[in-house]
Formats: sequence, C-alpha cells, structure tokens
Amino acid sequence: MMVDMDQKQILEWYILAGVEETAADEPFAKISADPVPHIAMPVRKTQEPVLTRQATTALSQATQNACQNAREQCKNIKTLSELKTLVENFDGCALKLTATTTVFGDGAEDARIVFIGEAPGADEDRMGKPFVGRSGQLLDKMLSAAGLERSSCYITNILPWRPPGNRTPTDGEIAVCLPFLKRQIELINPDYIFIMGGSAANALLDVQDSISRLRGHWLEYQIEDGKKIPVLASFHPAYLLRNPGQKAKAWVDFLRLKQKMAENENN
Repeated sequence: MMVDMDQKQILEWYILAGVEETAADEPFAKISADPVPHIAMPVRKTQEPVLTRQATTALSQATQNACQNAREQCKNIKTLSELKTLVENFDGCALKLTATTTVFGDGAEDARIVFIGEAPGADEDRMGKPFVGRSGQLLDKMLSAAGLERSSCYITNILPWRPPGNRTPTDGEIAVCLPFLKRQIELINPDYIFIMGGSAANALLDVQDSISRLRGHWLEYQIEDGKKIPVLASFHPAYLLRNPGQKAKAWVDFLRLKQKMAENENN
C-alpha cells in the first residue's frame, strides 16, 4: 500500500533508514508505509561496556603498579646474581604462573656483546636457559662461523618467562619485564647489542618498525648513565628456520658486527 507523505516525513524516513544520498531524479517520491511501523531501533546495553571499562582499568592499573615495582626493585640491584634472584621471586607478571621455569640470561658477566631475543620457547622453558632449542643451535653455528664464542657473549630475552603456546607477548607483559632486561644491560655494560627479531627490537628501542626496516644499519641504545651502545637488529633464528632464504641477510648482519668490532680494536 502506498500513502502520501510530505517531504519532511520522507526525509526523516530516509535518515532513519540510513540513506545519506540519492541517485534518482525524484528523491521525494511516494514511499511504502509498510516498513515504517516495523523499523526496529537497537536497544543499547550500557551495563556490559561499563564492566569492560572497569576491568580494563583495573588491569591497566595492575600493570602500571607491576612496572613501577620492577623498576624500583631493580635500582638496588648490584650484580647479575642478585637480579636473577629478584626475577625468580617476582610475582608481578602472570606469565610466571604458566611457565615451568624462569629463564634468566646466560653468559659472561663482562661480555662485550649482548644478544637479545623475544621470549623463551618450550626447550628453554624446560631447561631454564635461553636459546638451547633449535633456534639456539642455529645461533651457536652462526656465532662460531663469525668467530665468536658463545661463552664470551651474553644471551638473554625480553621476557624471562615463556608465553603459553609461544604466543606473542602483550604490551603489558613486555612493559613489566623490560626493567629486568635494562638492568642486565646496565650491569654488563657491553660494547655492542645484537637484537634478534622485530618484537625484541621494538621493545628495547621503543619504536614500531619492521625488522626489515631496522636491520642493515647501526642503531643506538642509551643506558641510564648516558652511555650510548651501538645496536644491530637482525632476524630471529626461529624466523630463519622457517625462512632459510633469509639466512644470507642475517649472515651479513653478523659480518657487519665483526667489522665494527675489528675497526674499534684497531683504533
């Protein structure tokens, strides 16, 4: 059934229906009256969004408190041994509840080079040491080929606990654990930092770039006392295992590190 509607009524009907423009020559033609009584307006439920915001706020506040707590405790740490004990006893990160062990850094306390990955995997979680699985075996081979001894380096991760199922860490988890990594770097005071993987590089350098964009040139990381440490970013060994065609680029990054070390030794 068609009924006569004035232009104002027709315009209101169009707006209600979500029409933003017309294509016909007669936008105010007669319109069927049948749909009008049956238009269902959405019912807003305010209770659920309020609860979600409250939960998010509570989680955000807990994360901020954990970050602050981690930073404050790290200030009083003087040795890597003390820092390891602190991390093992720290309860501000939920990842600890699902991990088997705390995977602290491993290597020489006076290392010239610190290698940093993202997080422990299943093998690392089981053995309590970083880079001992397939990724670690590949890293060992690359170190050896570059003339570097693993025992003379220091190897660690952004996170000391394995995320469940090796999932990507959340920003909150990274933020809580970052003070521990930064304190490791300060205590070791290395000459170079070699970051493996885009997530680790973005976390430490506080940037949002892909690893393809970051790798290939020298970057800088500044510690608390103002010292600027040269940084190289490259692919994570786990990525290289999945994409062996990228190994050549990673090898170039290792050679770039060796060249920089040789130049500094000769100066």
